[in-house]
Amino acid sequence: MKEFDAGRPAALARAVSIVEDQRAGYDELLTRLHPRIGRAQRIGITGPPGAGKSTLTTQLVAEWRAAGLRVGVVAVDPTSPFTGGALLGDRIRMERVALDPGVFIRSLATRGSLGGLSAATRVVADVLDAFGFDRILLETVGVGQSELDIARVADTTVVVLVPESGDSIQTLKAGLMEIADLFVVNKADRPGADRMRNDIELMLGMRGGLALADTPAHHGVELGAIANPGKAARQAAREVQSDRWIPPVLRTVAAKGEGISDLITALDRHQEYLVASGEQQQRRRARWREQLIEVAEQRIRRRVWGHPEIREFIEANLPQVASGETSPFHVADELLRRAAGILTTVTP
Repeated sequence: MKEFDAGRPAALARAVSIVEDQRAGYDELLTRLHPRIGRAQRIGITGPPGAGKSTLTTQLVAEWRAAGLRVGVVAVDPTSPFTGGALLGDRIRMERVALDPGVFIRSLATRGSLGGLSAATRVVADVLDAFGFDRILLETVGVGQSELDIARVADTTVVVLVPESGDSIQTLKAGLMEIADLFVVNKADRPGADRMRNDIELMLGMRGGLALADTPAHHGVELGAIANPGKAARQAAREVQSDRWIPPVLRTVAAKGEGISDLITALDRHQEYLVASGEQQQRRRARWREQLIEVAEQRIRRRVWGHPEIREFIEANLPQVASGETSPFHVADELLRRAAGILTTVTP
């Protein structure tokens, strides 16, 4: 811990490996670091493969480093079918900032997780937070419509899309629309970028009811009084409001560094909104609730399924279940009764 407290990168790397692999003593380490957690701004970068997430992440890191901020990056890569480790593609693409002493990049393998993240992402981010980084970027492996874990880990979620993402309605299904705090249309110098942006703003305006927000509630509404939903969403996203946040839709060309300053400004605005509205406290409380449940479930599974009495009980009842003499539900009820005694037994 002395080397960790002294800010040694090697100590940070060892701590990350310990919690990622859940080596002996990882829970004690996280317990000691817990009081330091909560100071960093956690930003999730997600979107379909090929959207330019790594290039965008690299540009953000470079801008923050120029401003004197320390940045940690957790890049989730596909799992190697041979070693089970990360393929390290994201780290290679971030070579420009990888050697900066104020930047720490860790590639994590998904290891079968279907939510676009590694199961260890949350605790690795906690270690980076405790180490003293100002910004923590969490880049997903490249998600689809149901792989939305990033919203439960980050304070701010950025959804990155490109003009050739396909049918815009298909890319804007409820999941991605609901988790995004900011939308980025990357590679905006390509044909179709303006249409993609307009489609996103149209969906945001329709979802938020912005077109009718200022229209009186009476019979025979004049069509001329109804605002264009897309324009209404764009205008609402520019306004600073304490009671709600309308995601802005930004254009970037990450490969050329275009639009990055606007993205950082929007990220800062969202952070201010989170603090002023109390939303940040609610999101972080939800994150701790989920982590508490996960830790409890892990320990219950370890104590119950690893107990020899439980394993013997299951094996002894399998013939009766197979023959129809009893049902899995009756066996499960008895198993829970036996497990109660195991869980209440104090282990040395």
